[in-house]
Amino acid sequence: VIEKYANALLSSGLQGVNTCEREDVLSHPKLVFVDWRKQYIDDLPRCIDMQRIKAADLRLAIDAMGGAGADYWHQIAETYGLNIDIFNDHVDPGFQFMTLDKDGKIRMDCSSPYAMAGLLAYKDRYDLAGGNDPDYDRHGIVTPDGLMNPNHYLAVAIDYLCKSREWAADVAIGKTLVSSQMIDRVVEDNQRKVYEVPVGFKWFAQQLRDGDIGFAGEESAGATLLDRQGDVWTTDKDGIVMVLLAAELQAATGESPSAYYKKLCAQHGEAFYQRVDTASSLEQNARFKDIRAYKLKLTTLAESNVVDIFTKAPGNDAQFGGVKVVLEDGWFAARPSGTEPVYKIYAESFKSAAHLEQIIAEARDWVAELIQ
Repeated sequence: VIEKYANALLSSGLQGVNTCEREDVLSHPKLVFVDWRKQYIDDLPRCIDMQRIKAADLRLAIDAMGGAGADYWHQIAETYGLNIDIFNDHVDPGFQFMTLDKDGKIRMDCSSPYAMAGLLAYKDRYDLAGGNDPDYDRHGIVTPDGLMNPNHYLAVAIDYLCKSREWAADVAIGKTLVSSQMIDRVVEDNQRKVYEVPVGFKWFAQQLRDGDIGFAGEESAGATLLDRQGDVWTTDKDGIVMVLLAAELQAATGESPSAYYKKLCAQHGEAFYQRVDTASSLEQNARFKDIRAYKLKLTTLAESNVVDIFTKAPGNDAQFGGVKVVLEDGWFAARPSGTEPVYKIYAESFKSAAHLEQIIAEARDWVAELIQ
């Protein structure tokens, strides 16, 4: 709605929009200038071991994607003496520098190998590379192995933080209920608890504020964390910090985040994860809200035993508008799109890619019966 209204105003030549001279605004007695960028950058050592990154002299590349944080990256490199090459650091309203996404559209998705193709072309020239979407709340991590799956990096970041931060023993780890179960295995191995909530970062805000969760992440490559003392850093996603955390991890361990993930797979099993969209009517999507877990009778799916079925997130008991089925060696969740006549199935198997396909196929049939 805002986008359409803004474009209409631009097309009309800003008719009906009241304006004033720039000089009048800048000289207004109630205007206060605050350098938020300097405050943020000076505060980074609270959250990230910047000296360790500098000492490792990593060759880093950043795709600024023409976004709000481009100048931040330049100042971060200068302030902390980091070896960073920064690409696409100019603001271009047409985003002409962007490679096209898989459907041929321009999409500022730093977790997409299509959107990140420009940076991926340089992956062998750097120890580590990262990107952020234009508003800098998401991250993409590129190693010489390629672009990391967001779920993989979340698991890596969580394991590293649990082992490197001296947070209180009762500090939990936040995840959305459609994020990889590899996270659950990593958290359990580190003797912490999972705080699992519906999709949407708002569900983490109060727990981050109170210091009850040390890390909060969602499968779409958005995350944040407490600072190194266990105090609140942000209550929303921070793409810059997540890229710097990858650099700290590599500086501290001597291995890339993708190599770190391979070790997690060797320890906890390999995860096969996929999200698929299934066509549905708006009426069918509306029926998701009527699903009640206690009414559902399902004991096996994809030749695996059903462990749990729920329609409320375990962490905060909030309805998420769909259903999640947990198996002994996998899971799936189904929820309607809020904007399109489709519903989404998220699924994961710890057995094989073939088992994942079986989960998706049988889940689709089962859900179709629920909403018919």
